[in-house]
Amino acid sequence: MMEHAMTERMLNHAFVVLRQWAQELGFAPYVDRIHSLEDSYKQLFDYYLIGDDPERDAIHDQLTTEVYRLGDEMYADICLKQGKAPEMHGFDRTNIVSITNYFSSCMHLQDEDYDWLVEAANDPEQSSMGFVAVAALSANLRETFNEESLLTLIEIVNAENQMVADQALASLILLLAQWDVRVDYFPQMQEAFVEKIGDGERAFLLMRSLIRASNKSISEMVESEHITQEDIPTELQDMLGEDASGESVENMLSRLSKMVPKTEHAYIQTVVELLPQTWVFDLIIGEDEQRETAIDHIYLELGSMGFMWDNLDEAEDWLVNRLRSGNAKPQDYINYAHCCFLKGDKMMAFENYLEAKRLCKSTRTFFDLFRPDRKMLVEKGIPLEQVYLMEDHLLKA
Repeated sequence: MMEHAMTERMLNHAFVVLRQWAQELGFAPYVDRIHSLEDSYKQLFDYYLIGDDPERDAIHDQLTTEVYRLGDEMYADICLKQGKAPEMHGFDRTNIVSITNYFSSCMHLQDEDYDWLVEAANDPEQSSMGFVAVAALSANLRETFNEESLLTLIEIVNAENQMVADQALASLILLLAQWDVRVDYFPQMQEAFVEKIGDGERAFLLMRSLIRASNKSISEMVESEHITQEDIPTELQDMLGEDASGESVENMLSRLSKMVPKTEHAYIQTVVELLPQTWVFDLIIGEDEQRETAIDHIYLELGSMGFMWDNLDEAEDWLVNRLRSGNAKPQDYINYAHCCFLKGDKMMAFENYLEAKRLCKSTRTFFDLFRPDRKMLVEKGIPLEQVYLMEDHLLKA
């Protein structure tokens, strides 16, 4: 409710939520801070009614940032009060379970916690612990936005240990996309991230891998032998350890798969769908046409036309090769049919839609794939009546 109000820039609604939280916490200073922010917002609106000022938008943004910060602070206290976060007793730096539990759920991380995390990311002897802590903190940040935690991850992006640094950077790409609306109100965070990624090539390669990974979970990749034991970083292999007999763990990959919950896969899938509309995506792609083309093709590989609707010739060429490869899926035939439909070749469109339907388990499965693109077909010039006509004949075919 709070997040929705802030996304829509409805600060008055956000204040209602904050007052409810303040009542639950029973902490007077929070009430005073809410009143102060409300007064500032009222003054801003009163001034807006009687005049215009180019600085007004900047003041509004600054006020929005402060409301965000107060909301995050109060939410963390509520979680602590409800027992949803561990007490601030620290963690065992030699125990993976302790590190995971602490960094994944603690709402009030201390300065010494961040200091240790940065130290572990740069210390070869603590690399495994640092990797686990970064992954756990990233999971924490999916649930609750924390400015200091995100800035710490940004600091680790260029850590000496490459495995930990890449984990931090990959997590940030997903998190900055997830919190895209908020990021606009934290320019310090944007500037720090821009400085750390440099030319963005490493960030691009990681983003490309993340998009590809959204198509298959780790367990599916293991089963299909897309990854092998040699693909796992040495530090992570050491962390997974050996079995009781002292022999190397034969099922290391399956163990790794079990370490990553199904929610992880679902989360990546959700953010990958959001990525092309976010600040971090635009930053990493920039004006680089090669990067843009590579990402276009990856989305096509996943079955999404994405932003290829404006580049039908290139999409068609890629899809033709895909259909000839023998690895085509129903969505590939649908996308190729879309290209034909938009170019006026209705017969070819119908034949490829029909082939997609044949490959689907059921007619319903086919239309579940087809209908989300109905809006784009109309926007790109196909009259809605013709879309309905095509659907009707596909239904009967």
